[in-house]
Amino acid sequence: MCVCYILYSEERGRFYIGHTCDEMSERLRKHNSNHKGFTGRVEDWQLVYQEQFSSKEEALHRELEIKKWKSRKRILALIENYKLDQEL
Repeated sequence: MCVCYILYSEERGRFYIGHTCDEMSERLRKHNSNHKGFTGRVEDWQLVYQEQFSSKEEALHRELEIKKWKSRKRILALIENYKLDQEL
């Protein structure tokens, strides 16, 4: 199982969109570790959205689709709908 995910950093006020076939908890731990790269500058990344796929290719395709939106408003709507679905 692979996942397309969105992280949010309160400190940076930014989203990070990615995909992985690893355990999500381990991937989040790596994002919050001190490393070079976009997510390495702060350690407050939180998982706010995830969508599961049966292949790495599908998860990557979804990641790229979301990134193409270039719309904070649309990403926030996706996250809000995800939260509502989780409550059901």
